[in-house]
Amino acid sequence: MGTIKPFRETSKLSSNPPSVTSSTARFETVNNSHDFKINGYSLNKGMGIGKYITSDTFVVGGYEWAIYFYPDGKSMEDSAAYVSIFIALVSDGADVRALFELTLLDQSGKGNHKVHSHFERRLESGPYTLKYRGSMWGYKRYFKRTVLESSDYLKDDCLSIKCVVGVVKSQTEGPKIYSITTPPSDIGQQFGKLLESGKGADVNFEVDGEIFAAHKLIIAARSPVFRAQLFGPLKDKDTRCIKVEDIEAPVFKALLHFMYWDNLPDMLDLVGANSKWASTLVAQHLLAAADRYALDRLKLLCEAKLCEDIAINTVATTLALAEQHHCFQLKAACLRFIAMPENLKAVMQSDGFDYLNESCPAVLTELLQYVAKVTEHNILASGFGNMTFLDCCDLNGRRVKQRLY
Repeated sequence: MGTIKPFRETSKLSSNPPSVTSSTARFETVNNSHDFKINGYSLNKGMGIGKYITSDTFVVGGYEWAIYFYPDGKSMEDSAAYVSIFIALVSDGADVRALFELTLLDQSGKGNHKVHSHFERRLESGPYTLKYRGSMWGYKRYFKRTVLESSDYLKDDCLSIKCVVGVVKSQTEGPKIYSITTPPSDIGQQFGKLLESGKGADVNFEVDGEIFAAHKLIIAARSPVFRAQLFGPLKDKDTRCIKVEDIEAPVFKALLHFMYWDNLPDMLDLVGANSKWASTLVAQHLLAAADRYALDRLKLLCEAKLCEDIAINTVATTLALAEQHHCFQLKAACLRFIAMPENLKAVMQSDGFDYLNESCPAVLTELLQYVAKVTEHNILASGFGNMTFLDCCDLNGRRVKQRLY
């Protein structure tokens, strides 16, 4: 009968590299400053050693602090020859680590301030640790009193002290193993669907013969002008139906769309035409309506839309609109466009330029300045920067010697 030999299975080592984890410890200071003025310094002399004047409390890094000033010194051994100053932790806390800076301001205007700072140098022992409430950092012999009273730090019997406290904070950051993706806000869609359904509408606006139903609270929340009209002391007598003058129905529809959806509607759908000119016209009227009802975001959206669609046949009226409604970025874009040599003549021949001349004549002066700048730039860029004119002046107006050929 044969012998049974034990079978040993050799295990294979995994070739996968070991997993590596990591984390980062971050240390930083949360800084804040406090200005402390002592008016009537001389009236506090002689109050006694260990007696102090304190600033109001201020918060840094979640802790309360205060400045303590001792006119006659803090300790008996100093014999009242020095003033003392300290920064104290006045709220509950244990082992609070902090950096400090004390500045006695030079009031002569020379800028020779007396500064003691932890922030501008590396501390061998690290930040100062305050063990408990009432712990202080500062100087018992901060300034010799006789020297202080004859210095520029004391003016009109007033001292001005500034302190900065930086509380050390730490946090450890590790990899985020789990995360939950949150969807973007859809509140605009929800309000928009409410507008489309008409449910709960409690106010009607009559615009150019058309009726638009809306909700008072939503309209009032979006526009301070509507809020005053619906709920203010001078509100309309009948807030169930309000007639809106000087605005066209498609424009008011776009205004309502923005107040509910918080975005611009499709301009071409509003006018029922596939025309860039028609889209620009609606955007122009909508910008004016946004300014009228104090809808600043809508106004800026219209500015951006008009800036994208600047064209020869509409730029002059857009410029007039920008001037009238204080749209400075749009105005600058229009002026630059018109001042370009290839655009200037065509714009001046457009009907909109006549309107611009009549409604905003002052803008033409600015336009001339833009044209002059563009012309000067083109002359310099074309290589005639050193050209001499007949009056013996160069482009910069400097007298030059006339050349003889």
